[in-house]
Amino acid sequence: MNVQIRAKEITLTSHLNDHIAAAIDNFKRYHLDITTVNVMIQKEKQAIQVEFDIRIAHAQPVVITDSDANIDAAIDLAIERANKALRRLHDKMKDHQATSLRDMEVAQEPEAEAE
Repeated sequence: MNVQIRAKEITLTSHLNDHIAAAIDNFKRYHLDITTVNVMIQKEKQAIQVEFDIRIAHAQPVVITDSDANIDAAIDLAIERANKALRRLHDKMKDHQATSLRDMEVAQEPEAEAE
């Protein structure tokens, strides 16, 4: 998995970098084939915007954008939303791979012998 964390007009401390890296490492628990995670943190007029761009093989990319006045809160909100989106995608893929009722064979009862 390729991980790229970028900050624009903000100095990214090692604490924030480690926090984001740990959250991205937790994305592996959903057993999705995540190929790339791009994180962009930038300063807006009134708030800090955090964007997660998560690329998954054989699926549409998951893009999460969140903003808050506090950088820690913005990162935590974006991580929470990303976890929720990945969990939903995992559940969707898991349910899709389950056997359907049409695929299951119906066990027939043996016919009663006629006397």
